[in-house]
Amino acid sequence: MKFFKIFLLLTAGLLIVTTSADFPVSQPCTLVQDANVSEVYYESENVSKPLDPVREMVSFVQEAVTYARMNEKEDVLKEFSDRNGTFFRGNLYIYAYDFDGITIAHPLQTELIGKSRLDEKDAGDELYIKNLRDSAINGSGFVVFHYVNPAHNNTVEKKLGYVEKVDDTWWLGSGIYGENVTIPNETFLMPE
Repeated sequence: MKFFKIFLLLTAGLLIVTTSADFPVSQPCTLVQDANVSEVYYESENVSKPLDPVREMVSFVQEAVTYARMNEKEDVLKEFSDRNGTFFRGNLYIYAYDFDGITIAHPLQTELIGKSRLDEKDAGDELYIKNLRDSAINGSGFVVFHYVNPAHNNTVEKKLGYVEKVDDTWWLGSGIYGENVTIPNETFLMPE
């Protein structure tokens, strides 16, 4: 009987230690991303847990697509264009376009809203909006391009964009900067 009580106490102690090592979901935290996109992690008082920046971006876009499908388009576009809104988080923000390449939401470059950008080229002479749009036509996808980074005095940097189709009229996306960003392999979006 004494052995059983000791076993229970040790098991309970191990359970408490194991549980406290996990990320505390209800605890306030801050998203932190380094300048080279080599690591993204949540920082809280108790723990720093590494996150894959590409998965973080994909999850962010998927959250925005769900939001877009569940709310009025006018309200959604207003939210996506708001720098103080739900879909502007640190270095991540949502942009939205219709399938003609017209910008319909952008929190950092609101002057682009209403303008067609389908024929716009990046610093590498790529039709990057067309490439992003073409990925969205197929449902979702990744595109590497070069774009101004507002976090680095608008210098042109390599960027990995991820886009998803909202419906047959428009799509949205986000992106991460870094010299080492590459398009993930086909199995990246498969459930783990």
